[in-house]
Amino acid sequence: MSLGRILLLAVSVLVLFGVGQRVLDKLRLTDRQALFFMALIFFGGLVPSLPKDAAVRVNLGGALVPAALDVYLFVRAGTSRERLRAAAAAVLTGLAVLLLGWFLPDEPETMPFDVNYLYGPVAGVFAYAFGRSRISAFIAGTMGVLLADTAQGVINFVRGLPLNLNLGGAGALDAVVLSGLTAVLLGEAFGTILERLSGREKRRAALVHGQQTLLHGEEQKRGKGE
Repeated sequence: MSLGRILLLAVSVLVLFGVGQRVLDKLRLTDRQALFFMALIFFGGLVPSLPKDAAVRVNLGGALVPAALDVYLFVRAGTSRERLRAAAAAVLTGLAVLLLGWFLPDEPETMPFDVNYLYGPVAGVFAYAFGRSRISAFIAGTMGVLLADTAQGVINFVRGLPLNLNLGGAGALDAVVLSGLTAVLLGEAFGTILERLSGREKRRAALVHGQQTLLHGEEQKRGKGE
């Protein structure tokens, strides 16, 4: 079983036990919706990419379901500004993954590990850096990988190379899952830190304001006493 599917099972178990509810709330997903999409990605990835033996094939679990989830989250994003940021972050993340692929060996088989295990975390890091919010980061991470694969296929076609695009297949599901999880985890970690720092600053400002109000009140009383 691939790393991406193992992570899907692990996250599904955590969701069943109520872990990660805060993250799901930020993504505007219920437990059932999250489990539904993860099940579709897991089992959809086991289905061969279609159309079979075509130059361009699309995998259900590795491409169609993540893309559908991205569209769902995009529509449910809070503001038009967040939607614009998610779209821009997806394009920039895809560009980063595409450029990374150009620096890797022409034969991925020579690498000591599956390159999809590298694309996923890298895409997740860039997705959070560009997207910032949990929803924008997740959309940018998953969609960025798919956009990079599509762009590479178009580039190969323009250069006259054989077009063999298996979107979301051939291990790309691992990259999609890893990128989405990395982006969300980074968003949750840094978001929590920023929220706590912001809360401390607000409490500190409130304390200072309260002290100033108290001093001002005492000064007024003294003035009236004189």
